[in-house]
Amino acid sequence: MIEIGKKNNLRALRNTTAGMYLTDGKGNEVLLPNKYVPKSFAIGELIEVFIYKDSEDRITATTLVPLIELGGFAFLKVNQVTAFGAFLDWGMEKDLLVPIKEQKERMEEGEFYVVSMYLDETSDRLVASSKIKKFLDNEDIALQVGESVQAVIFEDTPLGYLAIVNGKHKGLLYHNEVFERLRMGDEITAYVKKVKEGGDLDLSKQKIGFSHVNDQTDVLLNLIKKSGGFLPLHDNSSPEEIQFKLKMSKKVFKKAVGMLYKMKKISISNEGISLVRQPNERRKD
Repeated sequence: MIEIGKKNNLRALRNTTAGMYLTDGKGNEVLLPNKYVPKSFAIGELIEVFIYKDSEDRITATTLVPLIELGGFAFLKVNQVTAFGAFLDWGMEKDLLVPIKEQKERMEEGEFYVVSMYLDETSDRLVASSKIKKFLDNEDIALQVGESVQAVIFEDTPLGYLAIVNGKHKGLLYHNEVFERLRMGDEITAYVKKVKEGGDLDLSKQKIGFSHVNDQTDVLLNLIKKSGGFLPLHDNSSPEEIQFKLKMSKKVFKKAVGMLYKMKKISISNEGISLVRQPNERRKD
């Protein structure tokens, strides 16, 4: 079966003046135009191609690599806006249409948007939508607390950032737990914080539990070293100052300081925290 909107491995069947016809071995054929036929490509050989409809709505094969596939998500640029909708650059010769009814907000030329690509049942054409939520399913989430996931940011809400999780679920990163600015289309590694009844999925940019504190302890130690052995941060420093300088919460900062102090790697004063020179460490002066 030849699948439109996806990459297919097909075999060269015969040459024509227009190009090479490919087959799936089950009686289905598609044309690979001459401009995409590799010079050394011969009858009987396999080739990976992407299947789509050309400007004349003919099912066609290409060796161009699309920025999005059927059922997938991508952060794409608007090349043109018309009365029919917005046309996106997706790496193909023919731009990808986002009908007006499929735009969460009216799209603007030159701007980028997170979209999903689907096959329109009425026109049988590949189109896109920025109404991301309807393409995500939070039923039967087979994820565990602490598990790492791949997340793509697609919306900024008053509560936090909404993200596409592993290409199929909707997740939320709370603003007060994110210590940097995230932008639409950002791809990040996140961790499952909580799977709620009803399917809501809470995420964290930091590892969950004690392993996160361990990681941040190493981060803090390296920052002290890079700062010449002293950081002017202490128990009375504001959460905002700690967040701005270290990209971590004050709670995690205090735990990391406590661990480093117990390990006798730092000393603590009213002015800040200082690196303790280790007995076997040579002086550089």
